[in-house]
Amino acid sequence: MSDNTVSLALFCKVVDNFGDIGICWRLARQLHAEHGIDVTLWVDDLLSFARLCPDLDCGAALQQVGGVTVRHWRGQGGAFAPAEVADIVIEFFACDIPPGYIEAMAARTPRPVWLNLEGLSAEEWVEGCHGLPSMHPRLPLTKHFFFPGFTTKTGGLLRESTLDQQRAQFQADPAAMAAFLAQYGVSATEAAATRVSLFCYPHAPLSALFEAWEQGGAATTCLVPHGVAADAAGAFLGAPALAGAVRTRGMLTLRVIPFVAQPDYDRLLWACDLNLVRGEDSFVRAQWAGRPFIWHIYPQDENLHHKKLRAFLQRYAAPGASLAPLSLRWNGAADHAAPELAGWPALWRQFQADMPDLARHAAAWEQQMLALGDLAGNLLKFAELLRQHKDGGPEKNSGIMPG
Repeated sequence: MSDNTVSLALFCKVVDNFGDIGICWRLARQLHAEHGIDVTLWVDDLLSFARLCPDLDCGAALQQVGGVTVRHWRGQGGAFAPAEVADIVIEFFACDIPPGYIEAMAARTPRPVWLNLEGLSAEEWVEGCHGLPSMHPRLPLTKHFFFPGFTTKTGGLLRESTLDQQRAQFQADPAAMAAFLAQYGVSATEAAATRVSLFCYPHAPLSALFEAWEQGGAATTCLVPHGVAADAAGAFLGAPALAGAVRTRGMLTLRVIPFVAQPDYDRLLWACDLNLVRGEDSFVRAQWAGRPFIWHIYPQDENLHHKKLRAFLQRYAAPGASLAPLSLRWNGAADHAAPELAGWPALWRQFQADMPDLARHAAAWEQQMLALGDLAGNLLKFAELLRQHKDGGPEKNSGIMPG
C-alpha cells in the first residue's frame, strides 16, 4: 500500500458460534504475522471467541491478542473520525458496519479499500460475482465482493504459509501424534483403531451413525470436543458428556475431549483418519489435513445448503461409491428415490472400504488447492490493485477484477 504500515479493520458478527469468528481470527492473525498488517478485529461475541482463543479477556472493550487489536463491537452507534478508519475495511459475510464508521470512510483521504468477504461456496455463480463492485447509494464509496473458493476465478482458501510443512512434519512423526492424543486420555488401544474427530451441528443423525460404528467390522475411536453434540454423546455415554468421559460399546469407543484452541484443533484433524467437520472454518481446515472428511453444512432456509453441498461434492469428485451418499444422508439431503437411502451400517461399511482411495484423493485435492495461492495473500493483492486504480471516485473501481 505504502512505505508505512498498512492498517486493516475486520468486522465480524458471530452467527455460527465458531465458524465466523474462527475464520476471522485465523485471517487476522495471518495478515499480521505474515504481512505485517496492523489489524483491528471487531467482534460482537467475545464468549464464542474465547472458546477458540483462551487468552482473550471477555470483559475488555479493547485488547491486544497475538499482535491483533481486538475490539468488542457493542452496537451500531458511535461517531468516528476519518483518522480512525483503516486503509482496508473488511466486512465479513455482509455484516453491517456501523453507519458512523461508513461516514468516516467517506470523509477519509484517501478513502479506504472496502471489501465484503463472503462465505465459501463451490457453486459456479461465485466465479461471476468475485470482485464485483457495489456503489454506495449516497456516499462516494465502492465496496467490492471477495469470494473464497476452489478455482482460479475466486480468492482461494485461507491457509498460513507454514501450515503444509507443519502438518507433514506432524503426520510423519507417529510418536508426536501419539503424545498429542495421549494428553487427552486416548489410550494406545484407542489410538490403534480408526480415529475419527467429530464436529457437527446438534441436528446431525448421530444415533444412527453411532449404531453403525458400534456394529462395524473394525474398531472406531470417535473424539468429540466438549460441548459438541452433547445430547447425542451423553445418550451414548449414559452420563453427561464432560471432557474425559469415555465409553466403549461394540466396536465404538466415544471419548469426549476438551474444546481446544485452533492450533490444537488442527493437530486433532491431522492425527485422525477421518474428520467430520461443520460450517466453513473446520471444513477448510479438514481439507488442509490431507485426510478423508465428511462435511456437515450450515443449515439454510428452503434447504439451500443442500444445493451448496451437492455443488461441492460434484467439484470434489471423490473416488468410490460412498462419500456422496453418506454426505447427503448425514445432511438430510438424500433422495428417497435413490440408492442413497441405503442403511447406515451398509453406507459405513462401503465408506470404510473406500477410505484408502479417499485418503489419496484428499492429498491430491490439497495440492490442487495449494496451487490457487492463499486467501489472505490473494485478498491483499486485490486490495492493492484497487488502490492503484483509485482516483478518489467510485466509478474507476467498477471494472477492477482480481487477477
